[in-house]
Amino acid sequence: MDYTATQSGFRQQPNMRMGNSSMDGTDGSQLFEDTSGVAAGPQAGYSNQQAGLQAAGFSGQSLLSDPMSNLAMAYGSSLASQGREMVDKNLDRFIPISKLKYYFAVDTVYVGKKLGLLVFPYMHENWEVSYQQDTPVAPRFDVNAPDLYIPAMAFITYILVAGLALGTQNKFSPELLGVQASSALVWLIMEVLAVLLSLYLVTVNTDLTTIDLLAFSGYKYVGMIVGVVSGLLFGRPAYYLSLLWCCAAIFVFMIRTLRLKLLSEAAAEGRQVRGSRNQLRMYLTMSIAGAQPLFMFWLTYHLIR
Repeated sequence: MDYTATQSGFRQQPNMRMGNSSMDGTDGSQLFEDTSGVAAGPQAGYSNQQAGLQAAGFSGQSLLSDPMSNLAMAYGSSLASQGREMVDKNLDRFIPISKLKYYFAVDTVYVGKKLGLLVFPYMHENWEVSYQQDTPVAPRFDVNAPDLYIPAMAFITYILVAGLALGTQNKFSPELLGVQASSALVWLIMEVLAVLLSLYLVTVNTDLTTIDLLAFSGYKYVGMIVGVVSGLLFGRPAYYLSLLWCCAAIFVFMIRTLRLKLLSEAAAEGRQVRGSRNQLRMYLTMSIAGAQPLFMFWLTYHLIR
């Protein structure tokens, strides 16, 4: 130990020196534990894991550019297209969508002329349907061609007018309106089925299709609407007068239209069909035309007080 004197007369403490001074310097400088390595550990692990996934080939771009993924997507697209084609084919078997487009190819001019023909058919002379390369022209080009637009709109309008008539009688209810619509639809289907059965039994060779019969049977709703609206506005006498006029008009319309359709075989051969076959066809035409006024009265008489 080394004692040295100072000017104040006091002695300083001796300087202690030990042989392991290097160890003391190391321990004295590290007062707190270094935790920076612990905090950086998860980040380093995440970056290492991401780098490992990229190295293993699991990046997003590699998934999109994977040939197996592209093959699976192409296979799924082909299955979807095949399923769509199968549905369209089976649907067209029962509901000919391509044929239905023809019956809705109408315009405003055609609708106006057709409605006038249904209400006043007495002055119309040419009732033959025009053809172009063995195919009937669209209804918008020929007023004699059958359509489904007017029957469909007339059926919906008839249901609405029936609801209005029931409301004026304080009898309106959703259930009763549903019964009215379902009964009208059932009578229409039964009428078409009866005509098809009659054509089969009589063995008539005609170009009439089921959709044609549905269109011709649906034209009577125009006269039914006129009768019901007239009855609501002007009373029961106006209903009977207007309905009688529309019944006569639809009778003449059906006679002149179906006569050419049911006698198409004879017209194609350029001769008239005589004998019992001719009588059966004429009876069938008269029966179909005569059934229209009966349905018109049956479906509307209870709507007018």
